[in-house]
Amino acid sequence: MQMPRAVGREAASRKYDILSALMAFALGEDKTVQRQVLRAMVLVTTRYNWQRDELSMGQAEIARLWAVDERTVKREMARLRAQGWLVLKRQGARGRVSVYGIDFDRMLDDTRPAWERIGEDFIARMNPAGAQAEPSNVIPLHKVPQPSGGGSAWATAQQILHGENAALYGSWLHMLTEAEITDGRLVLIAPTKFHATYVNTHLKDRLRRVLRMVDPALADVVVQV
Repeated sequence: MQMPRAVGREAASRKYDILSALMAFALGEDKTVQRQVLRAMVLVTTRYNWQRDELSMGQAEIARLWAVDERTVKREMARLRAQGWLVLKRQGARGRVSVYGIDFDRMLDDTRPAWERIGEDFIARMNPAGAQAEPSNVIPLHKVPQPSGGGSAWATAQQILHGENAALYGSWLHMLTEAEITDGRLVLIAPTKFHATYVNTHLKDRLRRVLRMVDPALADVVVQV
């Protein structure tokens, strides 16, 4: 999707929509994801230049804002870049800090499972064609039917994951396919590198918890391309 830039007469409402999507998404995730989203949000609200799509802030300043050390900042900024939320525009050098852009389209795509919790009016606004289309043309969120289950630990786990959060399952988990189980570790295959990175970063604890419920012998899970 292509989100209009948050400038001009409708800038304030677009900014609120972006922040609403991030907050609703975070509230449905674990503490690790919630902390990461909060850190991204505070960068947006305190130092991001919406007109120029620029975030220019040194690691020491970010560490002070986040109340962490600089090593944590370096690690977390790398995660945000790998996730596609931050885009490096100019590498810092000779006393100058790095300059980042923010990919709000990627943010909104990643938070899509939470949109239905905000409401149909929000979904309609976020539909790229919504301004020109009739309400009947609003594209609904993709819904995946209940997995049939049975046959393997992963098949049974899919049923549980769908029951816990159907939207999250439909967006990130139903496309994972089982490859093998070796030494108590389940290997799943994702369709893209970004998909695998996202699941490993944000959903691995959820997968591990459910798989241990299904089969206590499964100690770990890894998602590959």
